[in-house]
Amino acid sequence: MKTIDDFYLNVEESIKGTFLALKDIILKQDKDITHVLKYGMPFFCYKGKMFCYLWTDKKDKQPYIGIVEGKHFDESFLIQDKRSRMKIMMLNSNEDLPLEQIESTIHKAINLYKSGIIRIKNA
Repeated sequence: MKTIDDFYLNVEESIKGTFLALKDIILKQDKDITHVLKYGMPFFCYKGKMFCYLWTDKKDKQPYIGIVEGKHFDESFLIQDKRSRMKIMMLNSNEDLPLEQIESTIHKAINLYKSGIIRIKNA
């Protein structure tokens, strides 16, 4: 069985550092965030409810953060494409991460759950 650590060990070297930095950034945003492997990718949950994940774009091989409830976001840097619920934040593994953008997006996602717009089990 594959573990979350195996994911990071086996990810392409060119984006491994970006994924590891994103993991640390996301986990630092709230004490109720947990980190799990679902569908073969790292997901981050807030009080057990999935709210974002890390993945790589098939075309340009660049990393992105997927926001599960992205349909509630209006930020121009989030891309919906043909997704009905999720939006993604594309990143460039050769550039510095846009820390403020990432942190504000993560906080906005968490606030959806805290506000009750998105229901949390046993909350």
